Amino acid sequence: MMTASYPDTRLLIDNQWVDAASGKTLDVINPATGAPIGKVAHAGTVDLDRALAAAQRGFDAWKKVSAHERAAVMRRAAGLLRERADTIARLLTQEQGKPLAEARGEVLAGADIIDWFADEGRRVYGRIVPSRNLAAQQLVLKEPVGPVAAFTPWNFPINQVVRKLGAALTTGCSFLVKAPEETPASPAALLGAFVDAGVPAGTVGLVFGNPAEISSYLIAHPTIRKVTFTGSTPVGKELAALAGRHMKRVTMELGGHAPVIVADDADVALAVKATGAAKFRNAGQVCISPTRFLVHRSLKDEFAQALVKYAEGLKVGDGLAEGTTLGPLANARRVSAMAKVMEDARSKGARIATGGERVGSTGNFFAPTVLTDVPLEADVFNNEPFGPVAAIRVFDDLGEAITEANRLPYGLAGYAFTRSIKNAHRLAQELELGMLWVNQPAAPSAEMPFGGVKDSGYGSEGGPEAVEAYLNTKSVSILAA
Repeated sequence: MMTASYPDTRLLIDNQWVDAASGKTLDVINPATGAPIGKVAHAGTVDLDRALAAAQRGFDAWKKVSAHERAAVMRRAAGLLRERADTIARLLTQEQGKPLAEARGEVLAGADIIDWFADEGRRVYGRIVPSRNLAAQQLVLKEPVGPVAAFTPWNFPINQVVRKLGAALTTGCSFLVKAPEETPASPAALLGAFVDAGVPAGTVGLVFGNPAEISSYLIAHPTIRKVTFTGSTPVGKELAALAGRHMKRVTMELGGHAPVIVADDADVALAVKATGAAKFRNAGQVCISPTRFLVHRSLKDEFAQALVKYAEGLKVGDGLAEGTTLGPLANARRVSAMAKVMEDARSKGARIATGGERVGSTGNFFAPTVLTDVPLEADVFNNEPFGPVAAIRVFDDLGEAITEANRLPYGLAGYAFTRSIKNAHRLAQELELGMLWVNQPAAPSAEMPFGGVKDSGYGSEGGPEAVEAYLNTKSVSILAA
């Protein structure tokens, strides 16, 4: 049965909400109930061609708008997002599952990100370079790269789009996103705010459909000049290879397997509070979620007991229900994946200190889980679990923990807890990560770089570096006639 408060989602092409030319749709499922709540349009090649043509027209118009006016339009969109935050949050929770407070926080954070990028675009400067020939003037100009194709996942339907959208629009690019079919209504509401704020037709576009078909068509198309993707490392490598064949600029924010190092001088209460909040946020379905807990042997029992207590204090339930602090996993595939992680961990000698099983028979609920005595060969210590699972191992020497943290090919985020400035400096210098938080939970902000190294991708979705990724640099020399 469809939920009246949840809309069917259409494609956004040329500032118009339209059905797919074929009329094809897909069901949207509420992960808390397993029941369909709406439908989303499924784009085909005809729709993509229309969206690409609109994106080119949108770019031709938007790039001619001054940076100051672009900023004003973006700020209007951010204001609309704030006004609609409660409504959008309910849509997000229904389609994705996270608790309503988390969903509302995501929407409001998205508005803040838009504001920051709006202002940063006014600080895109070229420069004048002193010439060796005094009769000539040498200029360095910054210009928008062109229409952007973006591909975003279901775990943060607003946040993952808005970082790409903000950077693209502030530089004068148009933006066409293939958003997730599982969570279509909230990104549609985000882009709708920009349409209502007055962006020229075609400046923003939204499609849904078969991910492989859409990505291969958009990335190869000559209209698209920049590709940005958030998702798994295997898919990211394929898309990066495709983009490389067509000489497209790429930003890749890929999977992680974030280590947490709890040194022998750490504040255990702080470490548990910070990592517990980060670990179980969005049911662990976060690319920067702490996953591999490396705890000094002297603190292992104290830390494990406190983390178990934290996990057992969470309230699992429908994200719309009052008091819920841990919602369902986003789809049934994640429940099956968690079951395999648990089976593997058990078989290899890990101890399940709490959780480790599905909750109930309706919806995709999985208990917050803490594993101890986890061997290195266990799957959970080698592949990102992407669920509410914390795996603990002990270490005796900080160098041993750093070696383990760097062992995997991933290098997105990491966490460390120590009272020693010497330890903090060593960790900052030796950990192979794009982001490190010391004595705190993850605190990503628009003004700080956001991205990984090694197999976790390249490029940034925060800070001035994010804006630079959407700009071409042009060298100009003018000789007086």
